[in-house]
Amino acid sequence: MITVTIDGKKPPLTYPKLKTVLQLLHNLNLRVNDALIIRDGELLTPDRHLRSGDHVTVRMVMSRG
Repeated sequence: MITVTIDGKKPPLTYPKLKTVLQLLHNLNLRVNDALIIRDGELLTPDRHLRSGDHVTVRMVMSRG
């Protein structure tokens, strides 16, 4: 089970069968550059694997130009 917190929104989401960050992004209907995925203070790239018991944070990226 992987627990996902999105920008501090409550309650956190849980996913039982995610393998990669890219799968998480697809489940959230996000593109690769739409959000930062953070696990234990480390930024994760889309190819990184997720493990059961992981707690990740999704931080939305906003561009101001």
